[in-house]
Amino acid sequence: MTAPITRRTLLSLAGITGVGFVAAACSSDGPAATSPSTGRASGAASSGAGSTASAVQPSASAVEPAELPLAGGVTVTVTGVGLAAVKGVTVGGVAARDVVARAERVTFTAPHQAMYTAGPADVALFTEPVEPVASANQTSDGNGSQVNDGQVGATQDDTAATPTPAASTGPDADTAVATTTIAYAAKTAVDRQLEYAMRHWSDYNTAEFGTMNPIGGDCANYVNQTLQARGWEQRDDWYNRAGGAEHSATWTYCPAMDPWLDQNAATFGLTRRTSDEREHVKVGDIVMFDWNANGSPDHTTVVSEVFTETDGTIRIKSASHNQDGPYRDLDEMITVQHPGGTAWFHTVDA
Repeated sequence: MTAPITRRTLLSLAGITGVGFVAAACSSDGPAATSPSTGRASGAASSGAGSTASAVQPSASAVEPAELPLAGGVTVTVTGVGLAAVKGVTVGGVAARDVVARAERVTFTAPHQAMYTAGPADVALFTEPVEPVASANQTSDGNGSQVNDGQVGATQDDTAATPTPAASTGPDADTAVATTTIAYAAKTAVDRQLEYAMRHWSDYNTAEFGTMNPIGGDCANYVNQTLQARGWEQRDDWYNRAGGAEHSATWTYCPAMDPWLDQNAATFGLTRRTSDEREHVKVGDIVMFDWNANGSPDHTTVVSEVFTETDGTIRIKSASHNQDGPYRDLDEMITVQHPGGTAWFHTVDA
């Protein structure tokens, strides 16, 4: 029995300062090239997969919609012929969920774009399952040292290395029985928020917002920048101006930001939720952390991925400064990095 196939390597971030992502091209021996703008597809790959199971050579002729939000989550339909045997789909190398195949169409739920970056992505259809896995991001520097996690008075540890994502294996593109092309675009407020978050998790936007590392940590400054990118407007009680020279405590200091979010929950459509209410958490929501269980937040991040394990466990990844990372695992942060720590959420429900 063939073991389920996991997705291929998502990304390689080590050493980059401005994040971008280009989907790896899936090979195909079909008669016509794909068109990112129309979603028209080439014929089946020539690996021979599926050729003995049906007299009809699998091929994809169209995809709808032709454009996806960066955060994914929408239903995609690929039409063609000979598709009944399809059991797995990847989009830009990321496994899709809820795959349902019939002879002339395959439907699935689109995954988020790996680094929330607009552009074309290959859709590859496989005759074996492609198991979704959470995006991986190391959170230690390999030497045991840690950077400041936002506590006022702490200093940045310049010896700590930028976290790098761990590689994961995935299906070989040559085993795809058919391919087509789709495009990702920033279509929603959450798309724009995460597009900004991924662009600046390591490449700080100091020209516009400065850095708060010299005064204790840049985590709140970063998260609030993503909220502005989402569409929130600066106010007299929440602002960062003049390249960070002028800023409110609610923008740069977690213990001031947290109650301010509570006070303005109705305005922004927020709900405060405990760590046990993970089923309500979505990409773009805000996480607060208390490292020492004193009731005051020490760190904040923005949710970049919510993933349900096969056993039903909900895992939450988030992007942050201090440490800088695009997919930091919440449970690792409160058990391995800060044993005894707690976390809670401000979910954007409006």
